[in-house]
Amino acid sequence: MIRTLLVSAVSALALAACSSTPAPDRTAVAVDSTSAAEPQATAFEMAMQTVEDLVAAGNTQAALDRLTQLLGNPALNREEYAEIVYRRGEIRFGPGGYDTTGAIEDFEEVIDTYPDTEWHTAAVPMLDSARAKATALHAQLGQPETTRLQKFDFLMELGMHQEAIDLMIANNLTPDNAALVAMYDIGYLCEDDALTGRGYQAVEADGTPRTLHFCDFGK
Repeated sequence: MIRTLLVSAVSALALAACSSTPAPDRTAVAVDSTSAAEPQATAFEMAMQTVEDLVAAGNTQAALDRLTQLLGNPALNREEYAEIVYRRGEIRFGPGGYDTTGAIEDFEEVIDTYPDTEWHTAAVPMLDSARAKATALHAQLGQPETTRLQKFDFLMELGMHQEAIDLMIANNLTPDNAALVAMYDIGYLCEDDALTGRGYQAVEADGTPRTLHFCDFGK
C-alpha cells in the first residue's frame, strides 16, 4: 500500500510538470509543399531520433548511454548541449530511468549552465518535480513499516544502485522484472553460464528471456 501511494504521488508530479510546461518543440520546420526536395535531417537530429527510438523500444538505459556519448561531441552548439542534458534528465526521471538524483543534476545543469537557451524554461518545473520525488523517496526509506523490497525499489529509483544491490544480496530479495532488466542494461547483472550465485529470470521488452547473475560473481 505504501509503495502504491508513493508511486501514484510521484507519477502525478511528473505528469503535472510535463503538462504544465511543455518542452520546447523539437518538430522540424515545415517545408512548402511546392518544394521539390525534402529537408535533410542533420546529424544531431538523427542522433536524437535514435534516442527516441531506443526509449520507444523500452531500451531506456541504452538511450541514456547514447545521450551521454553525444555530450562528448565538441561540434555541438549550446542549444544542442542543453537539449541533450534536458532530455537525459527527463528519461532519468521517467519510467525505467532509475536515477532521480541524476535527473536533478541534469535539470540543475540546464538551469545554471544554459540560461540563454529555450530549454531553461522547461527545466525549472522538472527540477521542482524531481526534487519533490527525491524527498518523498528518502522519507519513505526512513519509515519503519517500509519493507526491504520497497527500500530496494526506492534506492533504485533514487539512483543509489549499489546500496540497492547490497540490500538485495543481503536479504535475498527478488526485484520485479523492470528492475532486473535495468540492472542488466546498466551492467550489474550479466547472462553468462560461467557466473555463479543465484540466477534471476527476466524478460526484455522485446520478449527475450534471460537468466541473469551478478557480473562479478564467479570471476
